[in-house]
Amino acid sequence: MLHLNPTPLTLWIGIAALLGVAFLCFLSWKRSPHPGRTATLEILRFFIAVLVVMLLWQPEWKTVIHPTTKPKIVVLWDDSRSMETLDAALPEVLLGEKEKEEIVSRKDWVEKALGSDLWTPLKSDGANDLVSLPFATPSAEGLTGTDMSEPLSELLEKDNNLRAVVVLGDGDFNLGDPPVAAAQKYRLRGVPIFTIPVGSETRLPDLDLLTVTAPTYGIVGENVQIPFTIRSSLDRQVRTVVRLRDESGRERTKSIILAPNSETYDSILWRLQSEGSSTLTLSVPVEDGELVAANNSRKFTIVGKPEQIRVLILETLPRWEFRFLRNALQRDPGVQLSCLLMRPELGPAEGLDYIEKFPETLEELSKFDVVFIGDIGVGPDQLTAEQCEQIRGLVENQASGVVFLPGRNGNQFTLLDTALSDLLPVLLDDQNKTGFPETLATPLNLTTEGRASLLTMLGDSEEENPEIWRQLPGFFWHAPVVRAKGGTEVLATHANRRGAYGPIPLLVTKAAGSGKVLFMGIDSAWRWRRGVEDLYHYRFWGQVARWMSYQRNMAAGQRVRLFYTPERPEPGATVTLNANAFDENGAPLKEGSVFVDVTSPTGDTRRIELQKNESEWGAYTGRFKIELPGAWKLRATVSGASDLPTETTILAQGVDIEKTGQPARPEVLEEMAKVSRGRLILPDQLPGLIDEIEALPMPRPIENRIPLWSHWATVAVLVFLLGLFWVGRKLNGAF
Repeated sequence: MLHLNPTPLTLWIGIAALLGVAFLCFLSWKRSPHPGRTATLEILRFFIAVLVVMLLWQPEWKTVIHPTTKPKIVVLWDDSRSMETLDAALPEVLLGEKEKEEIVSRKDWVEKALGSDLWTPLKSDGANDLVSLPFATPSAEGLTGTDMSEPLSELLEKDNNLRAVVVLGDGDFNLGDPPVAAAQKYRLRGVPIFTIPVGSETRLPDLDLLTVTAPTYGIVGENVQIPFTIRSSLDRQVRTVVRLRDESGRERTKSIILAPNSETYDSILWRLQSEGSSTLTLSVPVEDGELVAANNSRKFTIVGKPEQIRVLILETLPRWEFRFLRNALQRDPGVQLSCLLMRPELGPAEGLDYIEKFPETLEELSKFDVVFIGDIGVGPDQLTAEQCEQIRGLVENQASGVVFLPGRNGNQFTLLDTALSDLLPVLLDDQNKTGFPETLATPLNLTTEGRASLLTMLGDSEEENPEIWRQLPGFFWHAPVVRAKGGTEVLATHANRRGAYGPIPLLVTKAAGSGKVLFMGIDSAWRWRRGVEDLYHYRFWGQVARWMSYQRNMAAGQRVRLFYTPERPEPGATVTLNANAFDENGAPLKEGSVFVDVTSPTGDTRRIELQKNESEWGAYTGRFKIELPGAWKLRATVSGASDLPTETTILAQGVDIEKTGQPARPEVLEEMAKVSRGRLILPDQLPGLIDEIEALPMPRPIENRIPLWSHWATVAVLVFLLGLFWVGRKLNGAF
């Protein structure tokens, strides 16, 4: 039916307008020489005027739907994993005569409430349909969460005879729109929502192993650092043991102290003893008073690989730092060493592992994983500006690493005018190019980042590492460092001296393109051998070489070297693929395409064509999105190549957003009830809920209103009639 909504003012304006138009229509008809045709046109004119006036009165087409079924009362209950939390106290109204008050899981509380006789009065006389429906039930496929808004909205759309809705749950939602948006729709329909909170508002006493951030692979025979995060919701300090175990039963432990009601970040070392994939389990024991034991452990997979790291050392004079660095890397079975000792005025040195000149082609240079730049710069019998440009390209485009080892001659100041200037992670004082001598041996002081870095891990455990650094022989010279640049990480500083910007940084790292940079501003690391031989000196430089070459060796084949970030993505994350492609001669690929076939955990395969950058280093990049947890297989190939493809696997860690042990959120349920004009019912008020629902009025008929005054069809009809009237006037000869 048509329904008008005029105000007193618009009503009288409309009536006056219609009377005026009617008078003008009568005069036009009276004066027309063609009264018959004119009468038709004037009737059409008056009809158009009536439509315009009615639009002023905001007409609506209203339909009323009367319920044909009995009023329905729906009980929605949360079936998500968070309802497994053990923190719900059963009220007396749900206990039997011989039952004692106890703490049960939230899900058991709901089952007890649904199975009680409290709901009998609502359906005993047959006046209502009582329906119980779960929502957020865990799925066997993929990750699950709780969406409270969607089930409420769907229920309102499907049923036109709702009398009331009762929601039982903990109020925890992590998907979809806020449930208050659905509650607003219920208010417009006149359907109240009664909410019953289940669970405790405070966190359960619990130790939760939140994350384990392990690398995707490690080198056989070497330690890998495995960071982890533990959250304690206990109200006391806990001294516990973190245990890391593999399938064979081999394990490693670490004692840690967990502060009350806080998160603790730490790491544990693990030595890989064999090649291939192995599954490790990191766990903490269940503490007294802890109620949730399921989140005390996590499993992850790591791959052990053999290695062959190509290292290039560039130096001018055989200073002590160069000699012992060369000896340490030469004796490392995982390192293939090349040394270029320029020796100005004498010519390049000759002998085992020495090369006569700087690599002449990109093909030769691209084989090196790490380049050490000693006390060498740009000049006769040293480097050229073009070679500096090539080293920078190697780092930024092929994920190699560069280590700056300045010396007392200050040759590295000449690098500030080359492409390597931006790679230096520190600012140098050009007024003191030869550096600063020390009269007494001065130790390095590890920063917070340095204490957690694998580069500076000289002990077999994190506990003994700071003590080892305190006992290391000190240095007698350091580079003229002013400060570290932005975006760098300072691992160690001068223990005694401070500059204008604080402690002088002497061990600094940074990322450069896809590669890494390390700056070491002392020339006395060789003194760490005192009394212990190669124990710490060898270990430090071996870790540097492996840290620098880590990305380049993630997946290396004959024609394609593939690496990616992040290493352990979560579902929903975008993975960036980087590849270095080579032709059949081993030179960086200049023409051709690189394809990566991505196979998901479900077996679906799609092909990604990587985009080539503008450099001459054969660098390609691309992206794809991780949708599911599990193993994603990558297979990289070069177009037209018959060589074996490069294959690797990305392990996507599934993060269940539904967690047990979280506090309940009754404030969410209270807001829903308030907006919909219902009420929050506490567990001991359940009998009163039944009385309130019985007192509710029957559902009112549903009214649907279509606003004709703003509908597109109304405008179309009006335009059509105006056009028809204009054509009629032309045909009638009236202007």
